[in-house]
Amino acid sequence: MSTTTFEFTPENLREFGDILSRYPQPRAALLQVLHLAQEQNGYISEDVEAYVARLMNLPIVDIREVVTFYSLYFRRPMGRHHIRVCMSISCMLGDCDVIRDHLRTRLGVAPGGVTADGSFSWEAIPDCLGACELAPMMQLDGEYFGNLTPQKVDEILKKARLED
Repeated sequence: MSTTTFEFTPENLREFGDILSRYPQPRAALLQVLHLAQEQNGYISEDVEAYVARLMNLPIVDIREVVTFYSLYFRRPMGRHHIRVCMSISCMLGDCDVIRDHLRTRLGVAPGGVTADGSFSWEAIPDCLGACELAPMMQLDGEYFGNLTPQKVDEILKKARLED
């Protein structure tokens, strides 16, 4: 049996049990368990994959397939706050290029990057984030923000920094 450096905290181990109790098949809880692990670790490392596989008695390949399929799981360390800018057709019509370019300038890193202080990471998502009525829009830590302007983005970033 291989050992890993990642383990759930006692609180998250209890949450893991609560999550499993909601599903008739443990495998059905995998998405939520991975979200819990990512919340604790910041991303899904190989150690996290191995731990979840062992904990759920699943082959590690099953864990890796899920992690690589869904874009909400991070495979590398990210900033404390993560931004996803929608670049779909609706947001393109709303000038999301302006928002993307503003974030690149304001944060000082290209899409996919992490700011030097580790506060923010961000990505430009080609697929629709499902809020076309808010175009142009972005997510910050999963929360939707829409009808964006560069000024509005600055306010959102400032508020996130104040909450740290």
